[in-house]
Amino acid sequence: MLKSIGLAFALLSWLAAAQPISAQRPAITGISHITLYADDIPKSQQFYQSLLGWDMVPAEPATSGTRFYVNHLQYIELISPPSPQPMDRLYSVGFSTSDAEALRRFLGAHGVSVPKAITTEPDGSRSFMVRDPEGNRVQFTQEGSHPPPMPASASRRLSSHIMHAGYVVRNRAELDYFYKDLLGFHLYWKGGAKEGDIDWVMMQVPDGTDWIEYMLYLPANPSRAELGSADHFAPGVVSVADLEKNLEQRGWKPPANKNPQVLGVDGKLQLDLTDPDGTRVEFMEYLPVKKPCCSPYTGTQPSPPTSPW
Repeated sequence: MLKSIGLAFALLSWLAAAQPISAQRPAITGISHITLYADDIPKSQQFYQSLLGWDMVPAEPATSGTRFYVNHLQYIELISPPSPQPMDRLYSVGFSTSDAEALRRFLGAHGVSVPKAITTEPDGSRSFMVRDPEGNRVQFTQEGSHPPPMPASASRRLSSHIMHAGYVVRNRAELDYFYKDLLGFHLYWKGGAKEGDIDWVMMQVPDGTDWIEYMLYLPANPSRAELGSADHFAPGVVSVADLEKNLEQRGWKPPANKNPQVLGVDGKLQLDLTDPDGTRVEFMEYLPVKKPCCSPYTGTQPSPPTSPW
């Protein structure tokens, strides 16, 4: 009997090991949040709340840890930088998962250094943080039982969804092992400033349409301005032309003698803003308006959210 039990256990263990990684890993559905360093958080409040129209939580005062909600799941979090200040303004990027604890165990079983336990936030969300092979902080968050309610100001939002986040990458192969092989991200598009170059690689989450963007073109010792442009995030819009009109109605002025609307080599129209600390906010249309350069899209195109919040 003991022999039979041992054989049954061995068979179950073999079956579990034989499962593809995708069957063992909980769903990763999209971008959860981006945490940025901010030197003057009340000044940043004017940008994220007054100009972009995102709801600030808590409502007052604007201090380290303040969040600006794009929708009930996605937000930008601002924290005060340590001393001495890092040149990079990006602290971490967060992704939504269906089961934070299961994902923590999964990554730990595959050699990733994980915390001993997950963290539970006041809103009931559960999360943990790891570092990718290049040291970038990556957080995984499971939705809580009481997310923030839809604010009365929700209609002021210039965008209601963050489509992607980009950050500096030096070794694509190492990052692919973590994001593609372990986490199940897949290629969405890749291209460069000129034909034949690969400066940008977009990797889409396995269970949604959001993506991350490897920024591969930076010099060995980038300036703060170069880092601020590369380490960016992209809110989605239906029309950048309408976005520009709304921005101007709120007092924003485009650069002199320059059309702020740009057609990217990926075939999508965009309009870039810069927050008070130099982080680029790349407003981008959900759908391409022309065939992309360099390579075709190989993932599902995003679409505007249907939920009001």
